[in-house]
Amino acid sequence: MPPPRASSIPAEGVLSPAGSGASAGANDLRPEAESSSALIEQLGHRRVLIIIGALMLGMLLAALDQTIVSTALPTIVGDLGGAAHIAWIVTAYLLASTVSTPLWGKLGDLYGRKSFFQASIVIFLVGSALSGTSESMTMLICFRAIQGLGAGGLMVGAQAIIGDVVPPRDRGRYQGLFGAVFALATVIGPLLGGFLTQSVSWRWVFYINLPLGALALFVTASVLPGNLAKVKHVIDYAGAILLTLSASALVLLASLGGTTYPWGSAPILALAAAGVGLLVLWALIERRAVEPILALRLFANRVFSASSAIGFVVGFALFGAITFLPVFLQVAKGADPTTSGLQLLPLMAGLLATSIGSGILISRWGRYKVFPVAGTAVMTLGMYLLSTVKADTSDAVMYLYMAVLGAGLGAVMQVLVIAVQNAVEYRDLGAATAGATFFRSIGGSFGTAIFGAIFANVLSVRLTKDLHGLPVPRGLGATVSPGLLRHISPALAHGVVQAYSSTIGTLFVVAVPVAGVAFLLTWLLPELRLRTSIDAASAPSSAAGSSQ
Repeated sequence: MPPPRASSIPAEGVLSPAGSGASAGANDLRPEAESSSALIEQLGHRRVLIIIGALMLGMLLAALDQTIVSTALPTIVGDLGGAAHIAWIVTAYLLASTVSTPLWGKLGDLYGRKSFFQASIVIFLVGSALSGTSESMTMLICFRAIQGLGAGGLMVGAQAIIGDVVPPRDRGRYQGLFGAVFALATVIGPLLGGFLTQSVSWRWVFYINLPLGALALFVTASVLPGNLAKVKHVIDYAGAILLTLSASALVLLASLGGTTYPWGSAPILALAAAGVGLLVLWALIERRAVEPILALRLFANRVFSASSAIGFVVGFALFGAITFLPVFLQVAKGADPTTSGLQLLPLMAGLLATSIGSGILISRWGRYKVFPVAGTAVMTLGMYLLSTVKADTSDAVMYLYMAVLGAGLGAVMQVLVIAVQNAVEYRDLGAATAGATFFRSIGGSFGTAIFGAIFANVLSVRLTKDLHGLPVPRGLGATVSPGLLRHISPALAHGVVQAYSSTIGTLFVVAVPVAGVAFLLTWLLPELRLRTSIDAASAPSSAAGSSQ
């Protein structure tokens, strides 16, 4: 089936050269040879920038809620109780966000992305409002899952809509800004969470989303084109349900294994069997589905397969190790939650610089492979450097190492999205974007869970060793209460600091070979010249990964 031209995709609502008021037939005026700069001029720089701003705001909402809650968790538990279920406040959000991304991507492909992007904003805001009114831990966990459902649509919708308004050749500079959004969320999330919790109430960690989301909803309603026609489609309900259940089982396996349940216990083995079995059944169903939720033909595309594998490993290493940097800063370096957020600024600065810089160079050169290759190499170096940091390491050296790690990450994450969008047919744009995001999220889920298990087990051994048999102070076991260090003897405090420092160093040591695997995988990523048109797709031979 040949890829459709923009004039034959009315349900997608691609912007016409004359703006939103132009007729659908105006879309026929875009030949493949048209330059990206000319296309952007026809769309109007101002409108494109407004659209990008709205999409960035939507993505910021989803990314921010992965980090803003962390500093409020102790206060939430003190208010609602249920300390044994504290991890589910994060897990429920992450799980719902991860498993919903393929469905959001496919629905956008079938019916147009504007309506579903707006629906995801509404769902996210409803979840935020309900989370703020929670009166029990069970209520909060359920409402966080609703938030996560909306967040999945925000993530994939923002990145897919870029493909509707900007050609791949010019997409780099804008995707670089999206990378900056993740960096910003990493830093301001803990800062804002700590400030709101201390100054107002932990409930405002969720309420703060309401005005930001309302603004994003208003802007997207104003500037994004709507559906121009109705087309009958077949929804792959069976595929969506099976993929959701399989991903849920695998994420729960990673989250609960080694912590709540031993790795060899019956619940963990049951989750492993369910995850693998449902995944096999999903693959069999997708072979016969008329419009599969995640078409198996995408995995025959070498760019999609390589990018998904790289994204999984990068997510595994990134979220697995970076999650514990604030712990190191608060316990080993004695920073309060707000200050520890500020101390992550070098990481953000490195990520911001290479994310935007690589995007500009990609648009200028029309090539992308060099950036993930170099980025994963620098990321591996950054992981190694951070593994050498101790409690007595100077702040300047530590900040330098953070900047190195950030620089490596900035050259990888959004570049993979550009590569995937450039290599697939237009009809698969949303599904392919969602697939790339899905595998990175799954990698992050596994990384966070497995590194968390390593952290808990290693810390227990190190505390026993560094405290020389003395009892571990209450509040300084697997959960961190850094303020307690000021209320124990200097000898005990020194032992605790050393234990935490060496444990987190071990995590980065483990992350080094994982990042090295990502570096090796980048050499398998085919290099395809970036297209200068939005609607044209790569020929089958190109999509399969032949170099140009």
